[in-house]
Amino acid sequence: MKLKVKIGITLLAMVWIGLIYLMISAGGITLKNILIIVMSGIIIFVPLWKKYVRGTKNR
Repeated sequence: MKLKVKIGITLLAMVWIGLIYLMISAGGITLKNILIIVMSGIIIFVPLWKKYVRGTKNR
């Protein structure tokens, strides 16, 4: 991976973790919040993983 891709994914992960912290601190740890966290992580990071990590191994 290129350096700018690593930096971009890191910044995205930091923003995502910050939003998770805000959601947990405001609403507490419930099953609904845990499911939202898992689903949003899958929606955000799986396509990036397929494009940048798995894509570079096949080339």
